[in-house]
Amino acid sequence: MSVNDNRAMAPATRLPGVTVRARAHAGTLAAACIAVLIAQIANAMPVSLNGLFQQSLHTQGSQLTWITAAFQVTVVIFEFTFGVLGDLFGRRRLVMAGAVVLAVGAAVCALAPNVQTLWAGAAINGLGAGAMYPGTLALITAVSHTPAVRARSIALWSGCLGGAAVIAPTFGGAFAKAGDWHTPFWILAGLAVIAAVVTRLVSEESAAPEGRGLDVPGQVAFAAGLLLMMFAAIQGSAAGWGKPYVVWSFVAGAALLGTFVAVEARARTPILELRLFRNRAFAVTSLVTVLGMFGFLSAGFSTSIWIGAVQRQDPMKIALAFLFLQGPAFFLVPVISRALRSVNPTIMLAGGFTLMGAGSLLCLRLVARDQSMANFILPDALIGVGFALSVASFTAVAMNTVPLHLAGMASATTNMLRDLGFALGPIIAGAVALSSAASRMLAGLGPIAARLPAAKAGQLMGLAHGGGPLAVASVLPAGTPAQLVAVDALGSGFHLAWLVAGIACLAAAAITVIGLHGIKHAAEPAPESLADPLHPELA
Repeated sequence: MSVNDNRAMAPATRLPGVTVRARAHAGTLAAACIAVLIAQIANAMPVSLNGLFQQSLHTQGSQLTWITAAFQVTVVIFEFTFGVLGDLFGRRRLVMAGAVVLAVGAAVCALAPNVQTLWAGAAINGLGAGAMYPGTLALITAVSHTPAVRARSIALWSGCLGGAAVIAPTFGGAFAKAGDWHTPFWILAGLAVIAAVVTRLVSEESAAPEGRGLDVPGQVAFAAGLLLMMFAAIQGSAAGWGKPYVVWSFVAGAALLGTFVAVEARARTPILELRLFRNRAFAVTSLVTVLGMFGFLSAGFSTSIWIGAVQRQDPMKIALAFLFLQGPAFFLVPVISRALRSVNPTIMLAGGFTLMGAGSLLCLRLVARDQSMANFILPDALIGVGFALSVASFTAVAMNTVPLHLAGMASATTNMLRDLGFALGPIIAGAVALSSAASRMLAGLGPIAARLPAAKAGQLMGLAHGGGPLAVASVLPAGTPAQLVAVDALGSGFHLAWLVAGIACLAAAAITVIGLHGIKHAAEPAPESLADPLHPELA
């Protein structure tokens, strides 16, 4: 056979391998997107149910905040460890295990007789989702072998985050309208089981155990420190920032996080490779990810509480608001996919954060007594498009900054930073809004209580001090003077939360422009052959 014959036959001999690779990519991408979609549905499920939780479980003070925060805090605390476990034992196994844990958590939520059990179920959900987020991203990165394929895969994965946040409020809102918040969690449990089965059947296993190991001291210091800091932030708004246990929780949490950094710097197999942050692109992207996602979820949480718990509107109206807030991340997947390959990520990131900041600041025009949903369309659409641009961009920059053998660690770090921002959103927004609203409400209730008989005045002020403005707004009949005082106070408080969200997003935009100026962004992950895989020139 001649040389030309060999050349002619070469494509045919390679074709089976190419077909197998394409099949592996398609199956893995499908399984990863289904899994992350269901994990994000679990995350967004309480959005349309907050008003019903408030009414049926009689939540007080920060109890409503903890329903959302319990999920987010658990995700963040264990995401590093799950990145290690996926690298050691397989990302497919990690996603399957996470889906099973999520199914258990959803069942606990469905059976919850009180808010405390609902917290426990939400925390278990977060544990499962915390495994699924980095596992799915590392799975698709491992089977995406070209820049174009990788861009499409990350855009679709990011779009599923937004798509789920549209599906969940609509789905939950339909049941909440009938006064049933238990059934959505049973359905979520079934979906999680389906995700585990699909992942097992169609995805390709991948792992990167070399140089990876469990860092128990680092995980303990990180988990305990972050939990104490977030506990203090939530309880400070309810009990008072000067309470000794709040102050000492902040101090102990900060000390433990400092210990975590010291441990990681010396660990043989760290859960967080601190050298990643020597790369300016990775370091800047990490900072703006936390800031931007904090601003985004602050705005989303404020919208959910405003429509559901404050205004007592139909839960389906919350779903409508979230169609604009997170729908663009799903509907713009083809556009984002192309943009990731042709537009400088700095422009996409800065533009996305600017749109989110502008939308958050436009929410300052909202009036608590005005229930028109038209007022939400423009600000929520701006926030939604901004989120779509930014979430895919910072994911792509982070994953393209490191070589493939560090994909698990980069995936866990990127997901942790995004979810840290998500966790801080409701915690800080709730703290800022409720503490400000409580002060305003108590001042406004004074004259009203003075005109009431002593027994009724005592009941009113007892409810105000014990349950806070959300309790007064939901328990008292709508339109009564005391209830309107609470509603107006909450309106002012959440205006402050939206202001903080807007400032955070605009700060993220400014830091992006300044910090990434002059950096040439990599089109694909760094080569495996480099002696120093974190060489700054790869940025």
